[in-house]
Amino acid sequence: MVPVHAACALLSLAPLLVLGVPPIWTQPEQVHLSYTGVPGSMVVTWTTFNKTESKVEYGLLGGRLFEMTTRGNATLFVDSGEEKRKMYIHRVTLIELKPAAAYVYHCGSDVGWSDVFSFIALNDSTSFNPRFALYGDLGNENPQSLARLQKDTQLGMYDVILHIGDFAYDMHEDNARIGDEFMRQIQSIAAYVPYMTCPGNHEATYNFSNYRNRFSMPGQTESLWYSWNLGSAHIISLSTEVYFYLDYGLELLFKQYEWLKKDLEEANKPENRAVRPWIITMGHRPMYCSDDDQDDCTGFDSYVRRGRNDTKPPAPGLEDLFYSYGVDLELWAHEHTYERLWPVYGDKVYNGSKEQPYVNPRAPVHIITGSAGCRERTDRFNPNPKEWSAFRSTDYGYTRMQVVNTTHVYLEQVSDDQYGKVIDSIWVVKEKHGFSA
Repeated sequence: MVPVHAACALLSLAPLLVLGVPPIWTQPEQVHLSYTGVPGSMVVTWTTFNKTESKVEYGLLGGRLFEMTTRGNATLFVDSGEEKRKMYIHRVTLIELKPAAAYVYHCGSDVGWSDVFSFIALNDSTSFNPRFALYGDLGNENPQSLARLQKDTQLGMYDVILHIGDFAYDMHEDNARIGDEFMRQIQSIAAYVPYMTCPGNHEATYNFSNYRNRFSMPGQTESLWYSWNLGSAHIISLSTEVYFYLDYGLELLFKQYEWLKKDLEEANKPENRAVRPWIITMGHRPMYCSDDDQDDCTGFDSYVRRGRNDTKPPAPGLEDLFYSYGVDLELWAHEHTYERLWPVYGDKVYNGSKEQPYVNPRAPVHIITGSAGCRERTDRFNPNPKEWSAFRSTDYGYTRMQVVNTTHVYLEQVSDDQYGKVIDSIWVVKEKHGFSA
């Protein structure tokens, strides 16, 4: 029989013994989906801390579980923090998925598998009317809207999530452990619905390395800018940060601008605009806002809107480009508030009519949705907004959008402070798209 004092001594060591067990470095975590832009496809991305195989086993819901296997690759990501922590980012692209079919999957390898998740393959029909949740500025601390978004996702309310910059606050902190924890947090959404992103200012440390390595967006720009089609919409994601972090290369600003111009030219070809008439952009820092914080969007000479004259050559802004190619809807974040603008161009309102401002508007419609919740709390508004400001709220929350058909888009703002109440909604109606409209 073990003496009482010896048993007590062993018990006192129990926490140390538990702490001494090494973690399972081969276990997949931080699982998230994204769309490649190619019909019938989906990318599964996850992280391990030792190198393993990259496999996704999957099958149709109701069919034989894991009857198909697809392999991919793992990329070593070394964080630039003091500890130089290493992690392996795994990417597997699933192809030949049946449109609108439900799939069950897990990811990993024979030395560790994830939980079992499910998703619905995106419908590639131009008559598909996709539903989105969109927001920016969601952090680990004070992620106010996360629980409601989790439940919405479980209820099957969304086909795609758009996260419009600023993640985790900040992903590089604590030698990128904050980034790890954030990706674990959003797994409850992003492992079930494609999670499409653009970079914000809080991703800038180490030349956006955490953002560029952790996400898997379409194209070959490390997720900085890209475009894709869904339903009757052509969606463009861009980096507003190229206007502010010139130390990382002024050439990025001009490279993105030229890419945007070519992409918009292609989207405006009559045969393309006929089937996908809606052009929707998403970028982190807005062109306009009425917040009381001296951010770029509060000034008339906004870099994003009007460009920069202090560079050689001068850097063009985006407002004239978007207006000349008939962009319909511009989605922004950065300001920790919600603001809906009247159709605006050149600091002037161009409503469709006095009675129906969003019916055949004569300029793009701007939505700012950066109040999902983070450690910086919400912002304050300027008490005297300009005439282009239509509705404002400092409530925590997020936006829902549905591209209903070729002429109608619906948007609404959900207040988390008011227990999920819809506090604002609009229909944008366009019978004709493009610059001539």
